[in-house]
Amino acid sequence: MADSKKTLRTCSNVLLAVSLVLIGFGFLGIKINQTAAPVPSGFLIDLCKKVGTPVTAVGVVVFVGAVVAGNITMQRRTKLYNYFPYLLIIPAVAFLVVFVVYPMFNVIYLSLFNGTVMNPTKSWMGINNFKMIFVVKRDFTTALKNTAVYTAAMVIGLIALSLVFALWLQKDRKINNVAQTVFFTPHLVAAISCAFIFQWIMSGQSYGLFNSVLRTFGFQKIDWLNNPDTAMGCIIFMNLWKNIGYHTLIIMSALKSIPNEIYEAAELDNAGTLRTFFKITLPLLSPQIFFLLITITTGSFKVFDSINVMTAGGPGDATEVLARYIYKYAFTLNKLGVASAAGVALMVILILITLIDFKGLEKKVHYQ
Repeated sequence: MADSKKTLRTCSNVLLAVSLVLIGFGFLGIKINQTAAPVPSGFLIDLCKKVGTPVTAVGVVVFVGAVVAGNITMQRRTKLYNYFPYLLIIPAVAFLVVFVVYPMFNVIYLSLFNGTVMNPTKSWMGINNFKMIFVVKRDFTTALKNTAVYTAAMVIGLIALSLVFALWLQKDRKINNVAQTVFFTPHLVAAISCAFIFQWIMSGQSYGLFNSVLRTFGFQKIDWLNNPDTAMGCIIFMNLWKNIGYHTLIIMSALKSIPNEIYEAAELDNAGTLRTFFKITLPLLSPQIFFLLITITTGSFKVFDSINVMTAGGPGDATEVLARYIYKYAFTLNKLGVASAAGVALMVILILITLIDFKGLEKKVHYQ
C-alpha cells in the first residue's frame, strides 16, 4: 500500500513537472507567434509555435487543471471542505503568476532577441546572447565572482555573528533590552539610507568619519570606496551591520524554544560548554540556520541598491555584481537581450544553489 502511494506521488510530481514545461513552451510559442521579427525554424522553436496556438493552449490548460485536480483529489478524497484551503490561496497564486511566473518566462523569451527597452524583439539572436555573456565578454564572469565573494562573506558573517550575539543576549542582563534595540534598529532603516550614511562615513575626503579618526591618530587617509582592495569589504561591512539584528532575532527566538530540561540533562552528564553547544544547541538550531542559509544566499545574489549607491560597481569592476550587471546592460547600455540572458543565468544559478542546499543538508536538519 505504501509503495503504491509512493508511486502515485512520484507520477503526480512528474506530471506536474511536465505541466510546467508545457506551460513554458506554450508561453514562448505564443510570444514567438506574435513577434514581428523573423524567427528561424528549428525543432524547439517549431514545438513552441505548435504548443503556442490557441487550441493547443486550451488543451494544455485543461491538462494542467486535470493534473492539479487529480493531485488534490489523491491527497484529500473524502470531504468537500478539504478543498476550501485551496480556494483561499487562489489570490496568492494569481499574484505569483502575474508578478513571478510571467516575468520569469518573459525574461527567457527576451533573452532570445537582440532588443532594446523600446523595441525588445528587434532581431532574433537565439542562444547568441548566452554565448556573449559566457564566452565573448569577460565582465559577466567578473560580476559572478564578485557576487560569489559577497554571498560567501554574508552567509558566513551573518550566521556566525547572529549565533554569537544571540547566545550573548540569551543570558539575563540589564543591558539586554538596550542591546536588542541597538542591534535591530539598523534593519528598520532603508538600505538606500544606510548606503548614503556609510558613503559619508567611508568617504575618501577629509570629512569622512573613518579618515577623521585615522588623521587624529596620525595616519594617512584611505580612499575606502575607490580602492579595489577595500571597496567590497566596505559594502560587506555595511550590509552586515544593517542585517545582523534581524537574523539575531530569529536565532534568539529559536534558542528560547529549546527546553531547559535538555540542558539540565547535559549538565548532569558533565557535558562541557562547547560539547553542549555542538551536540545540543547547534543541532536544535539547524532548521533556523538552514532557513537563514537559503534566505541570505538568495538575497545576497540579488544585492543591488547598496552597491549602486556606494560604488556604482567601481572602482573599475571591483564591486560589479550580477544584479547591477543586468541593470547596466538593460538601462544604461540599452542591450535588453544581453541583460535578459544574464537574468536567466542568475535565475538558473539560484535554483541550482537552492536545490543543492535542500538535497545536501536535508538529512542534517533536525526538527524537534
